[in-house]
Amino acid sequence: MFNLRTASLTGYFILLLALVSLLIQRSLLATGYISITVQLLAVLLMTWARITFGRRSYHAAADPTEGGLVTTGPYAFIRHPIYASILYFLWAAVFSHLSVINLILGAIGTIGAFIRIYSEEHLIVDQYPQYAEYAARTKRVIPFLI
Repeated sequence: MFNLRTASLTGYFILLLALVSLLIQRSLLATGYISITVQLLAVLLMTWARITFGRRSYHAAADPTEGGLVTTGPYAFIRHPIYASILYFLWAAVFSHLSVINLILGAIGTIGAFIRIYSEEHLIVDQYPQYAEYAARTKRVIPFLI
């Protein structure tokens, strides 16, 4: 378990580093109607997911929370709607301020998010055995695709 928690924290900090780097470069907020719309929808998705998740606390190490597996709201379509919304927001920013460095930061952020997602999934399946069935019918970050 320690290695999964360490991996989760590592993924968290990698993702955070990419986002802060984009912010420092003034490339985190999108420009253009399509990119701004994607970012607004990402914020709405994150808000919906957070409300659906309820009063559970956030854990930097992706420790599974008590209270049962959440499979309603956006979780009915995406296993990780909060990470998905971060990735949608991130890539809207990258494509809005397209450059080699921003593409690299987008890739780094995506790697961090997926390290976190995979670590969290392994931790969750230990606490909630029904997660395997849920995972078989929902995608990780893009409904019906990925």
